[in-house]
Amino acid sequence: MKFGGTSMAGTERIRRVAGIVKRQQEAGHEVAVVVSAMAGETDRLVNFCREANALYDPAEYDVVVASGEQVTSGLLALTLQAMGCKARSWLGWQVPIRTDDAHAKARIEDIDSEALIASMAQGDIAVIPGFQGVSPEGRVTTLGRGGSDTSAVAVAAAVNADRCDIYTDVDGVYTTDPRIVAKARKLPLVTYEEMLELASVGSKVLQTRSVSLAMKEGVRVQVLSSFIDDSAPLADDLPGTMIVSDEELEGSDMERQLITGIAADKNEAKITLTRVPDRPGAVAAIFSPLAEANINVDMIIQNVAKDKGETDVTFTVPQADLLRAQAMLEERKDSIGYYRMISDDKVAKISVVGVGMRSHAGVASTMFRTLADRGINIQAISTSEIKVSVLIDADETELAVRVLHTAYGMDATA
Repeated sequence: MKFGGTSMAGTERIRRVAGIVKRQQEAGHEVAVVVSAMAGETDRLVNFCREANALYDPAEYDVVVASGEQVTSGLLALTLQAMGCKARSWLGWQVPIRTDDAHAKARIEDIDSEALIASMAQGDIAVIPGFQGVSPEGRVTTLGRGGSDTSAVAVAAAVNADRCDIYTDVDGVYTTDPRIVAKARKLPLVTYEEMLELASVGSKVLQTRSVSLAMKEGVRVQVLSSFIDDSAPLADDLPGTMIVSDEELEGSDMERQLITGIAADKNEAKITLTRVPDRPGAVAAIFSPLAEANINVDMIIQNVAKDKGETDVTFTVPQADLLRAQAMLEERKDSIGYYRMISDDKVAKISVVGVGMRSHAGVASTMFRTLADRGINIQAISTSEIKVSVLIDADETELAVRVLHTAYGMDATA
């Protein structure tokens, strides 16, 4: 079981979480719990680091920010004990959760789960701080923002859990954001691949790394809400959304949806370089420096060169990286040979995702026609086997999501 920051924000909410955990143990389960820091606590600790030293040592940064999860793991263990449960906290180095030495963005390499499994077998509830591990040198490491989801999936794989329940502030994965489309439906089952695509194109339900790890290790993950009352059904009754393999979905009674979900991401920025020389190596001169600076490029359009041996190249980068990307390209203007750089940070990426696309034609044409009918201009397109994404004006985001949700027949019936 994993509980996020909003679920752990204060003693009253921690008491509610303890009640949910206790009910699972009373149902006959061996339980391990992974917790995040209280909502807002990690940001507060990060700010302390910046105030202490703007060019902070990442290893010491990890020592500071990992303390948020240490506090909540201890508090949850204490609360469970007060309810008559056997519980203890296990810090990252005590399990141990072994990572590489990339401080602030470490990756889990191995979990020695022997002592943890033995403790759980004796009826102890194991409470584990998410987001943290231990480096080969014995230093505390952290996994990057949202890393507690990854911690939970890794622990579930290490103890060979039947299921990994991720409790969050939403009660499952919806066909789209219910705040935009009131008729969005909660999905009972979603495949790993679909969840990976949805996570990567703007759905904030699960961290991308946690989904890829679950897919690799075959961990069944359920997303459900921690804001439930005492009479709510146990998670064993699967009230949330289960993330499963293709095989498990095929074996269910569910009819395969053509489209599983629609995601919107406003954190995109578009850059166009005009009159780039149409010669071998010209595109590499643009994208190699961006890759070396860890600036992720998403959509790329290169117009067909006409007579002049020149072409326009358009691509998108994360909005947070726009200024860095512009500065880097400006520095290399002469070596790249472009005429002008035009940027726009008022764009949004709209994506339709579904494994049903593999066996159905016409998904993209439905998207293009629907947007055209509402006068929404498409600025760029990218596709994968189970996804079609388009770039549009940010002001038209909500309208685009609503009309597409209806066009694909995804609106919930009353």
